[in-house]
Amino acid sequence: MTDACFIAPALVPLGQLLRLDGPEGRHAAKVRRVRVGESVLVIDGMGHAVRGSVEAVGAESADVRVAELLSEPVRAHRWVAVQALAKGGRDELAVEALTELGVDEVVAWGASRSVVRWQGKVDKGLAKWAATAREAAKQARRFSVPRVSYATTAQVCERLASAARAVLLYEAATDWLDAQFEVPAGDVVFVIGPEGGIAPDELQAFIDAGAAVKRIASQILRTSTAGVVALAQLQLLAGDKK
Repeated sequence: MTDACFIAPALVPLGQLLRLDGPEGRHAAKVRRVRVGESVLVIDGMGHAVRGSVEAVGAESADVRVAELLSEPVRAHRWVAVQALAKGGRDELAVEALTELGVDEVVAWGASRSVVRWQGKVDKGLAKWAATAREAAKQARRFSVPRVSYATTAQVCERLASAARAVLLYEAATDWLDAQFEVPAGDVVFVIGPEGGIAPDELQAFIDAGAAVKRIASQILRTSTAGVVALAQLQLLAGDKK
């Protein structure tokens, strides 16, 4: 059975006791109902983790004796998905799946054709995305939790211009994301538009910022799945197997 996974803000050295309390402690004690002697994984969300056995369980806490120190390998690429806001929770589905696949950052983008708007509630929207990424990282047993941020179209252009490689997913593109596409080390930023499509002015702005306009499927993919397909293809092209 796979070890239950929890998040702690700070880990402790080998052999010491790590206390899970607060929301994670309640989850361990009341939801997962961990037992004394059970092996669990605890991540810090920043690339490190410990594995150990539960020594004590309280009403809303659990103590873990650290038996193993773990860390994620350093990768040559940093994957950044610019995800357009979408209705029906499809953008949160995208955040979840992208996290499971290994994205490093998800940028919420209020595209001109996005039905959902975050005016006056960016903090609330980012909090929901961050919670989704956090839970998805635990589910995937990732040691790092992706960063979430928000950007206007102008700010997306800045991210594209400064990236090692920038890609715009576009269903009408004539060029495919194929084996000839090089993915250099560094930040790889890819843009996923809303289900209403990317507006012509946004398309031109992203091209001017240096984005390669690419097609990733014969069919029209939903905004909740397009980024996942693109990330998988980019990771394959980059030889990123971690």
